[in-house]
Amino acid sequence: MLVPGVSGGSMAMILGIYNNLVSAVSSFMKRKKENFIFLLLFSAGGAAGMLLFANPLLKLIEKYPMPMLYFFIGAVAGGFPLIFRQAKIQAFSLKIPIYMAIGLSAVLLISVLPNGTFQSMINGNKINSLFLSLAGVIAAAALVLPGISVSYLLLLMGLYDGTMRAISEFYLPFLIPLGIGLILGIVLTTKALERAMTKHPQPTYLIILGFVLGSIAEIFPGIPEGPELLICIITLAAGYTVIRLLSGAGQVNGQK
Repeated sequence: MLVPGVSGGSMAMILGIYNNLVSAVSSFMKRKKENFIFLLLFSAGGAAGMLLFANPLLKLIEKYPMPMLYFFIGAVAGGFPLIFRQAKIQAFSLKIPIYMAIGLSAVLLISVLPNGTFQSMINGNKINSLFLSLAGVIAAAALVLPGISVSYLLLLMGLYDGTMRAISEFYLPFLIPLGIGLILGIVLTTKALERAMTKHPQPTYLIILGFVLGSIAEIFPGIPEGPELLICIITLAAGYTVIRLLSGAGQVNGQK
């Protein structure tokens, strides 16, 4: 989630915990204790990861932008086989590229919107609680759906700087309506997504694969030149290998 263009949902799927995460949120009341422990550990790990890696990661991206972006592209690509297996495709049909194109188009459509598209919904410096709650619902969809970056959506809505400032200053009139919308959006999105994955698994996972492909298009920095080309090939391969190893471990743990 710290990397622009890389979705937390994508990484959860690559690591083999996405289905468990969606189920823990959408069906929380069915197994309260187990789901609470799972979400608590997941949240604690997420917080620790942000605290540990935020500064080193940002410094690496600032100092070596091209190799780092290729590392992330390799990491996202490393999750393709896992997502493709989840779709359980027995034979090729025209529906496969169509569903993938739907997911890809959705992400690309979001990426071409100009920054601050929804800024007009905020009147000057006045805080519109209803708009903030709506923005929270939209951001929640980005948190849950793989391939869509929540930071990018906040940027499109003209709320990225305001959200970062509100967090740093702990400004509750801004954070409370945003948080209410976020919680509501997560519950609604995960319930709909769990239903889709259960009743229509193949189309759902193929559309998700399209989302993930779209996230690569978002962060693609262009073709490197000179000696940097070799470095980027190495970091691309490293990112792919790391995620393939992690996704393999995630599958083993999931089977256990």
